[in-house]
Amino acid sequence: MSNNPQDTKFKKWLDILQQESWQLELIISGFAIYGLFMIIDPIELGNLEARNQGNMYRIFLMQGLMVSWYILTVNLIGHVILRGLWIAAIGLRYVSGEIEYDKLAYSPKFTKHLMKRVGSFDNYVATLEKYCSVIFSVTFLLVFYLLGLLAISFLFTLIGLSIDKEETPDWVRYGIAVPAIIFLAIGTFLTFIDFVTQGWLKKKKWTTFFYYPVYWIFKYITLSFLYRPMVYNFLDTKFGKRLSFIMVPLYLGITVLSATGFSTSNYLEKDMDSNSFTASNNNYLDQITSSKLFVDRAAIPSKVISDPFLQVFVVYGSTVEDDVFYFNKDLKPEEDRRGIYSAFSDGVVPWSERKKRGEYIKTLEDMYTLSIDSVDFKPKFVFSINGQKQMGFETFLDLQKIKNGKHILEVQRKDHKLDSTYLRTIIEIPFWHYKD
Repeated sequence: MSNNPQDTKFKKWLDILQQESWQLELIISGFAIYGLFMIIDPIELGNLEARNQGNMYRIFLMQGLMVSWYILTVNLIGHVILRGLWIAAIGLRYVSGEIEYDKLAYSPKFTKHLMKRVGSFDNYVATLEKYCSVIFSVTFLLVFYLLGLLAISFLFTLIGLSIDKEETPDWVRYGIAVPAIIFLAIGTFLTFIDFVTQGWLKKKKWTTFFYYPVYWIFKYITLSFLYRPMVYNFLDTKFGKRLSFIMVPLYLGITVLSATGFSTSNYLEKDMDSNSFTASNNNYLDQITSSKLFVDRAAIPSKVISDPFLQVFVVYGSTVEDDVFYFNKDLKPEEDRRGIYSAFSDGVVPWSERKKRGEYIKTLEDMYTLSIDSVDFKPKFVFSINGQKQMGFETFLDLQKIKNGKHILEVQRKDHKLDSTYLRTIIEIPFWHYKD
């Protein structure tokens, strides 16, 4: 059979597929929903790991996957429910046929109202069919819209990070990066206006001369060339236009509802950070039993310490190395290798410069101050990786002179503002010490 769209046989084949597509829709939706519930845990775990590592590129990827998961799941479950209702209506039609308002014997006023508002049963079945088919198609269109938005956000981030790097030449910064950001900002604004107005910028002759180049470039940036035929086929009907206006408020409403909760206290909440009157599970190693829990800034073994020493693990944060370079400028390499690296690089300084690691750790020790009930301890750090694969620095504090009872471990780090330096409290962790 020819794939020529003008071929009569090909058109008949498409008509048959169109009538029988509901079976494919249900099969795909069923398998997709099952697969979506199987992959949500790895996606959430990857998102948490990216946030803890401060990996902006992976955060964008995981956030995109998370939002795509919610869009696909909500839409496909709605599609299956509506398609099930449609199948039930088809079965009922086979048994009962049309709605016979005369047999209901309602008053003339109610009969007239129902005939006008409810109409025939066949119209009801046809409306359900239309909504089911459109929801299934819109589901994948929304995912493509999201991919386009993520692509634009990724470009903004990539160019912005290149501008922030001190080693970036001025001619690259002001001759390429800044104009590229300005063009992306203007293009994003125009594309958004054209999207929410359903193509208004394409309808006016006076907007064509400046919008067409933007449209031509952004169709590749947003990957819209892959799904444009579906968009225009969706918007060329009144039903499609009305539905497109409903989608944004609908998803905003779902987002607001999903963020709705119930509070049992004006002062206490479940996700409070550790301090002198709160103990968070994220700061005790024996409480981190789930793969979705990570150490928050620092951690100790347990709430109750019976050993004569206290193990302290301090998480390596994304801004720590910047402060190391500020307080010890000799450690700053000529080329900052942090960020994305290729197969031809390992993302660290050459082997000849790695002998400075001892000086790196010593600078960290000078930056940090650990104290228990205002008694200061200068740490002796070693680099380590905890059970959650978080990088950090580990040390042990002597508790022989610490009395039994409740104590507060305070982790402070040297910080700078303008030309002055000061100690900033990173976190406070309460614990109880009882000697054997």
